[in-house]
Amino acid sequence: MIDFSLSAFLAQYHLQGLTVGLATFLIIGLFHPVVIKCHYRFGTRCWWWFLLLGVAMCGLSLWLSDMVLSILAGVVAFSSFWTIKEVFEQEERVRKGWFPANPARSKRKTQ
Repeated sequence: MIDFSLSAFLAQYHLQGLTVGLATFLIIGLFHPVVIKCHYRFGTRCWWWFLLLGVAMCGLSLWLSDMVLSILAGVVAFSSFWTIKEVFEQEERVRKGWFPANPARSKRKTQ
């Protein structure tokens, strides 16, 4: 019987660092448009979603025994925490006119 483990494969070929680096790059790259879309649709009130995701991923990172998956869960956790800051900074960028405001949300604010 062949026992296949992703971590064992990555370790055997010394690919852990490259894998974690590439995945971190992709995770951070994914969070950038998520900040813009979430702010556009929900404003700053979506910040707590990222807090919950970050706390859940911290817990998952502590629970996982696989080193690579644990590291990636930690990267998602702290990217989520950073996203909270970015959502509020996005509010400022919209106010300055660097990004479009959601006209439907703007109407609700003024009513």
